[in-house]
Amino acid sequence: MSNIAVTHAPSGLVHAFVARTERVTPHMVRVTLAGGDLHRFEYRGFDQWFRLAVPVDDHARFDNLPSRFATGGYLRYLTLPKATRPVIRNYTVRAFRPDGPELDVDFVCHGDTGVAGPWAESVEPGTEVAFIDQGCGWAPVPSDWTLLVADESGLPAVAGILRDMPRDAVGHAVVELIDAADAQELDAPEGMTVHWLPRSAADRVGDRALTHLREMLWPSGVPYAFAVGESRLVTGTRRLLVTERAVPKAHVTFCGYWKRGSGAGR
Repeated sequence: MSNIAVTHAPSGLVHAFVARTERVTPHMVRVTLAGGDLHRFEYRGFDQWFRLAVPVDDHARFDNLPSRFATGGYLRYLTLPKATRPVIRNYTVRAFRPDGPELDVDFVCHGDTGVAGPWAESVEPGTEVAFIDQGCGWAPVPSDWTLLVADESGLPAVAGILRDMPRDAVGHAVVELIDAADAQELDAPEGMTVHWLPRSAADRVGDRALTHLREMLWPSGVPYAFAVGESRLVTGTRRLLVTERAVPKAHVTFCGYWKRGSGAGR
């Protein structure tokens, strides 16, 4: 469930290769992409996201992928031979350095669970990838303060927004994590308070964040809210804001990145 508009960037399919990897926290691996084709990528900051083609084996091909992922492009992708078809997953630009050029992508890793996480933990430098830029979901409207809500999969988006938002911004960022050690140093405006909420083994994804939102001392005025991550956390946040806090629907941007129990997560 999402109200984020998809933007089909003119850069189309961008080819790159893995330059290096780094484990930044116990459950997060950073993969740095490089290659001359990245010069065509238009960096916009904030929560800019893209569809990444992940080669799950040595037979994956990138020369026949569509240049955009609208309905026609997705149907074309589905007609490709499954044996040579890379897996498509959505990811956020964690950082971009045009002088390289280099692009960092953070992957949540749960051991052998999923596709992209295990790939990020084992991928070798030089591995080919490709991606299609899909724009930003961050679309603030005039408001009194800002509320960011995410789980570990939405942390790169929250980190990018905090880095690029006005330095006089005020509000709260509520981030639920697998483990307290997964917290990262963020470049947040002084007026944005970051709340790290590690889950216990008994918690479902979203339990800690939703409880914290209900108990948090809210600033006066109307917020602009941005909620991303697991579907239950996102829909629960939106329901709490609109129904319990009377926040106008137009003030809430939301996107379910993944759903517990589904293999199609980030």
